[in-house]
Amino acid sequence: MTSNSASLNLPGIMALGTPWRAAPLDDSPGGGLRWVMRRNCSLAPRQVLAAYFAFCLVSLSIACVFAWFGAVPVLYFAGLELLLLGAALLVYARHAADHETITLKNSTLAVEHHCGNRVERSEFRADWLRVEPAQGQGSLLELSGAGRKTFVGRYLRPEWRQMLARELRQALRVHTATAASGEVLN
Repeated sequence: MTSNSASLNLPGIMALGTPWRAAPLDDSPGGGLRWVMRRNCSLAPRQVLAAYFAFCLVSLSIACVFAWFGAVPVLYFAGLELLLLGAALLVYARHAADHETITLKNSTLAVEHHCGNRVERSEFRADWLRVEPAQGQGSLLELSGAGRKTFVGRYLRPEWRQMLARELRQALRVHTATAASGEVLN
């Protein structure tokens, strides 16, 4: 594994010509692979909170100066402005950490979708899983098996979803071939 990328060197992978973009779960035998796709956010929730408090300080300071000189309604409007800004930033911060995680371990592929406080989890048998575009080129990926399905790729650009599909199929092929031969997948 190189120091700046999460690529693995598994049996059969060099013949396919593409390094893994998945990170290993751990170094133990049968550790598995994990793909994490996160929302692209400029500010983390703590940074949003710090920026909001800094904005409150500046805005209330200016409003207090105006109130000192007799323009008290400016203070009310500044309070309303800060209340509305706080509500908008709260909605932003609540979804700033949204992400999807795909984990392949022990013949199971698990998909977790974190959206705000809600977590949706789906598990599939790796050897019976189908990976296909949901609608067409650039759409979300549909993972289906055993009568269940889920969609992944919400936080990827459309052109990267096909690369994820190829990589998942490749990992499933290597995993299935390795499981069939009785080897332990690192």
